[in-house]
Amino acid sequence: MDVITYIPADAIRQLHRGTHPAEALARELAARWAVDVASSLDRSHATERQAALPYRRRRANVRGAFAATRALGVGEWSDARVLLVDDVYTTGSTADAAAAALRRHGARTVQVVTLARAVRG
Repeated sequence: MDVITYIPADAIRQLHRGTHPAEALARELAARWAVDVASSLDRSHATERQAALPYRRRRANVRGAFAATRALGVGEWSDARVLLVDDVYTTGSTADAAAAALRRHGARTVQVVTLARAVRG
């Protein structure tokens, strides 16, 4: 992998949390693995909280919600092998939407790592 990036925080929720778990995990992994970390995604528009939505609406909720914002610091995007960090994986909709934005911008591969896996019964 060439660079680590993370799902950007929702600005309103970030105010309440104070910390951003995905960014913290990305920075820790980058330090341990001696890989660059970059804030390479922005939210294109506000979305509803995924946790409040039924599974079938989550993919539509985050479709087009992310945009790759800048070069990853590794040269051309077409050469980038990206590790994308998300804090919680439930359906994969958020990670899929963010990875799609990175690939549209030219990332060669995008792999995803999460801090937690939410399972619903």
